[in-house]
Amino acid sequence: MDTVLEVGPGTGNMTVKMLDKAKKVVACEIDPRLVAELQKRVQGTPYANKLQMVVGDVLKTDLPFFDVCVANLPYQISSPFVFKLLLHRPLFRCAVLMFQQEFALRLVAKPGDKLYCRLSINTQLLARVDHLMKVGKNNFRPPPKVESAVVRIEPRNPPPPINFQEWDGLVRIGFVRKNKTLGAAFKNKSVMDMLEKNYRIHCSVKNELIDESFDMKQKVMDILEKNEFDKMRARMMDIDDFLRLLQSFNAEGIHFS
Repeated sequence: MDTVLEVGPGTGNMTVKMLDKAKKVVACEIDPRLVAELQKRVQGTPYANKLQMVVGDVLKTDLPFFDVCVANLPYQISSPFVFKLLLHRPLFRCAVLMFQQEFALRLVAKPGDKLYCRLSINTQLLARVDHLMKVGKNNFRPPPKVESAVVRIEPRNPPPPINFQEWDGLVRIGFVRKNKTLGAAFKNKSVMDMLEKNYRIHCSVKNELIDESFDMKQKVMDILEKNEFDKMRARMMDIDDFLRLLQSFNAEGIHFS
């Protein structure tokens, strides 16, 4: 029997169906009026002691242990919520989530697709993502302006042995202008300044001296060219490409976080 995390239970139509099947439902709701309504709905029924309410903003709440997650998410919190879920420990088994359709398509986009972006590659690094179904706007009252879609996310278990903050630092540089070559993306002054600062910290921690004539830009371009990344574009690169790129930089003491 599973513990289910439900985000945004509303009046509880789906909650009561899950309470029937699950060991326990932890429902996170930001609107106190809906919380009161749902508590009233289960009061005096066998469901009452299987339901735990968490009142507040799910992004600011420490998530409890759960096996599966079910949520219908507003667009503005979709991306931060996905990463909060995927970086949550201990790992859950799977999540079935409803998003605006374009966001759902970004999650499953592949290299070369128009919607392929940092969100796509980061999510797919940490999880297997499947598009389950479209949900037309006429299924809602009042109907929203956009179509929706349901997606299943299963975290990779064990997770990839990689520092996610550093991985994301590299991916972010590549996808700021995803049609640009990496050679052009890395010439950006703020990118170079950040890499040089990190490099100097890395060297001082390891007690390595840096030559007076050291040129960060030249070092970065040499790494890109030596590994044939300088002409590649982020929109065509898959996870293995970015992992190779990260390893090429790390091997030379260059870090992204």
